[in-house]
Amino acid sequence: MKHIQTNIKHLRTLKQFSQERFAEELSWTRSMVGSYEEGRSEPPIDRLIELSNYFNIPIDILVKNDLRLANDTSFIEVGNKRVLFPITVNEANEDLIEIIPVKATAGYLQGYSDPEYIEQLQKIKLPFLPTGTHRAFPISGDSMLPVKDGSFVVAKFVDDIKDVKNGRTYIVLTKEDGLVYKRVYNKIEEKNCLELHSDNKFYNPYDVNIDAIIELWEFTCCINTQEYSENELKLSSIVTMFQQLNVELKSIKGLENNGV
Repeated sequence: MKHIQTNIKHLRTLKQFSQERFAEELSWTRSMVGSYEEGRSEPPIDRLIELSNYFNIPIDILVKNDLRLANDTSFIEVGNKRVLFPITVNEANEDLIEIIPVKATAGYLQGYSDPEYIEQLQKIKLPFLPTGTHRAFPISGDSMLPVKDGSFVVAKFVDDIKDVKNGRTYIVLTKEDGLVYKRVYNKIEEKNCLELHSDNKFYNPYDVNIDAIIELWEFTCCINTQEYSENELKLSSIVTMFQQLNVELKSIKGLENNGV
């Protein structure tokens, strides 16, 4: 349990509690808190359960992950538990976009909550994006034409699944299907599910129970890659495309400001 001592101190600090106050909250003693934070002893399973219940964080997250890599907004609800949701920031504390490479799409289902997995992804900052956490996802298949196979969709994380907007497009992550990009309709009140539609009418719509949805990301912008050869579509090239998109949008905004 190499991370538990730093995690206890980090979580206490996030609450802005003294060791005395934290001990009172958990019905522990101050010396017990100090012993755990200083690594002089490790909390037994009953104490770990108390920590898990108090912070609503699974025990395996408390034990296996360095929570100092996250802030309080770096957790998302899954059922009635919160799981680690890594958010990468730069030196100015600005959120960065993680780009999910095509070859890493399958691995995202296993690594979406792993700070080490997220840390190794290529990152970029696009200042024109609206407030919120964004990631860039590769699109495969032809179900969402005219968005073609090989395109990248930049999407904003949706905090509450009930906020889904009917007819908008979303990246949906489920344990069964992994990552899919679909047009979504809110059927939570009627059937406790989201209805997923493809823009290519060859594919039939289908329902996904909200309990099966791990993450939901709302479409922000898209970059097509069809004019590039396979050899050109390296991750470094994708990053360059996003940087060029940023420059182009800044130029357009400048023209608008000048009344053109």
